[in-house]
Amino acid sequence: MAEVNGNWTPQEKALHEARLKAKAKRRLRKSSRNSTSESFSESGELSGSDPHSPKGKVNVSDRKSRTGKGRGLPKKGGAGGKGVWGAAGMVYEDEEPDLRDPNYDESAQGDTVYATVVPEVDEKELEKMVNPIVQEYFEHGDTKEVQMLLKGLNLGSHKFEFSSLAVALSLEGKASHRELTSRLLSDLSGKMLSQSEMARAFDKILKELPDLILDTPEAPQMLGQFVARAIADHVLPMSFLDFYKGKVDCEHARVALDRAEVLLTMKREMVRLDNVWGVGGGLRPVKHLVKEMNLLLKEYLISGDVSEAEHCLRDLEVPHFHHELVYEVVVMVLESKGDTASHMMIKLLQSFWKTGLITVDQMNRGFQRVYDELPEINLDVPHAHSIMETFVDLCYQEAVITKQLRDACPARGRKRFVSEGDGGAIKN
Repeated sequence: MAEVNGNWTPQEKALHEARLKAKAKRRLRKSSRNSTSESFSESGELSGSDPHSPKGKVNVSDRKSRTGKGRGLPKKGGAGGKGVWGAAGMVYEDEEPDLRDPNYDESAQGDTVYATVVPEVDEKELEKMVNPIVQEYFEHGDTKEVQMLLKGLNLGSHKFEFSSLAVALSLEGKASHRELTSRLLSDLSGKMLSQSEMARAFDKILKELPDLILDTPEAPQMLGQFVARAIADHVLPMSFLDFYKGKVDCEHARVALDRAEVLLTMKREMVRLDNVWGVGGGLRPVKHLVKEMNLLLKEYLISGDVSEAEHCLRDLEVPHFHHELVYEVVVMVLESKGDTASHMMIKLLQSFWKTGLITVDQMNRGFQRVYDELPEINLDVPHAHSIMETFVDLCYQEAVITKQLRDACPARGRKRFVSEGDGGAIKN
């Protein structure tokens, strides 16, 4: 560099200072590089590396810092890093699963218990669900099945209404249905319904009597029998009638309660409350049924009322035993005098046949029984064969019996002799 008067020019002076600063920076970088290389040994191995590892390779499993910085301790005290379960000797406690955890799996949380929740039956849906149960019960008569079906329903606070609905349905049915309903209430009492709930049910029916008599005019009397039977079976408390004394304004309810009180105050020899509805259908003894049918036919011969006879036969509720009525009709015709009974009985059988009250099978069985017993009947009624043939022909003409049944009527075979001039030979 040239000097002017032994001094630096301003440009030269600035350039000289820049060179000095750059030189100082180079020295600083060089000294830093030397301090790093001091960590290598003379053999070229990294200080702190595994002596058994290949030369020049770094031990990857070493948890110490490779940059030469820090105190040379493992990260997080040896408890950090991928695949590390924590520091040695650390004990983890069971953690409660978090329901908000996106990885939460309900089925993996041990034994899971699933409970079936049945919603409570609405009052509007109650009648639709109860009616089929009661109607089916009238067919099979199994109270245990009704209890099982009711357990599957959550009736809740409307549980007592099942009894009131069952009684209301039986009022529109037969006597056997009312008998079955009384048995059902007795079996449900104490198991599914308490006396207080039964009392609420009958209280509701008493209030609904003005509507019930529109379809069933005899509803007050029948409800009184229900109340008396329920008290006798301990379904209702003994104080049930006392609660209503002097507090009833409805005339129909008073009739029902008075009927119940009369039945309860009667002597046991006069009435049995467990048979207040009578014995239904096939539960009756055969002798009793035969007696009832004989009485039915005798009353018909006096009154000539076919509809009343039909009503009485339906009330017996024994369609499987109608062949007995046919048998008794034919026997009465054979034992009667004159043609009046014959024509009346044909009219009766014709009416039963047209309405379907007596089926083909029952009609055939009744006549066939008479055919089989005709030889014995002939001992008491000498002209039974001829009367039988005439009656069968009339029944066939009125379309009461079939042609096959008419042809099956036995004819009395009688040997006739020719005149004495033929030498007493038998006419073929």
